[in-house]
Amino acid sequence: MAASDTPSSRGRSSRPVGTITRGTTNTNRLRRMDRWIAYTAGRALRAAAAPPVAVDLGYGAAPWTAVELAARLRAVRADVRVVGIEIDPARVAAALPMAEPPLLEFRRGGFEVPLDGGTRAQLIRAANVLRQYDEDQVAEVWARLCGRLAPDGLLVEGTCDEVGRRHVWVALGPEGPRTVTFAARLANLERPSDLAERLPKALIHHNVPGRPVHSFLRDFDRAWAAAAPLGAFGARQRWAAACAALAADWPLRDVPARRRQGELTVDWAALAPR
Repeated sequence: MAASDTPSSRGRSSRPVGTITRGTTNTNRLRRMDRWIAYTAGRALRAAAAPPVAVDLGYGAAPWTAVELAARLRAVRADVRVVGIEIDPARVAAALPMAEPPLLEFRRGGFEVPLDGGTRAQLIRAANVLRQYDEDQVAEVWARLCGRLAPDGLLVEGTCDEVGRRHVWVALGPEGPRTVTFAARLANLERPSDLAERLPKALIHHNVPGRPVHSFLRDFDRAWAAAAPLGAFGARQRWAAACAALAADWPLRDVPARRRQGELTVDWAALAPR
């Protein structure tokens, strides 16, 4: 998504930054990511002095993910404003009938994140956007998006499958990457390393022997196998036990309640490419 960083007072720039994505989207595709966002960013959203702004960047050919994000964040704070941003003007035009100004808007833009005036986003979600870019472009895009965050804002960038059963995302603050979260519908998961195909662009090419993310997934698979007897009590119990075992060697950042949702969050520094 590329262009000027000087949007007009209406929040538009002459040439949005970036390229058009495939636009693949489905209802409820990002529900796992949204639940994690509501939990993780909830305190900052509630504490914001003015109605906070959340951005769904690159929502695709249909606006379902932006509509759903708005509904889920309103459960955290009723006056949160969601702005769906797409680089394709036809997609913006198609989404406009779903708008509910000022709580849900759609506008054309890209990585410059065109918001009104000096507004900074409390949240930017960029799901399934960077997979089409080269890995050496990721750091620049991250820096650009982090520069559009409020001081306590959150950027969530990652990838999921078409129906939202497998996700991996990176959470970033204005200072840069913080954590990596793995999330899955456990009933359909054979082994944790099956999530490797959904690694974000910054990590997917580093899933090779000798690299941290490969070592992490190898250890996760081993812990999952060791916890197989607990599968008799359900996949959640097995996942939780595997996560607890991983905590002995990896810096996990979540709490048991989140793990029971089929999530696991680890420090970015532990998985970052060397």
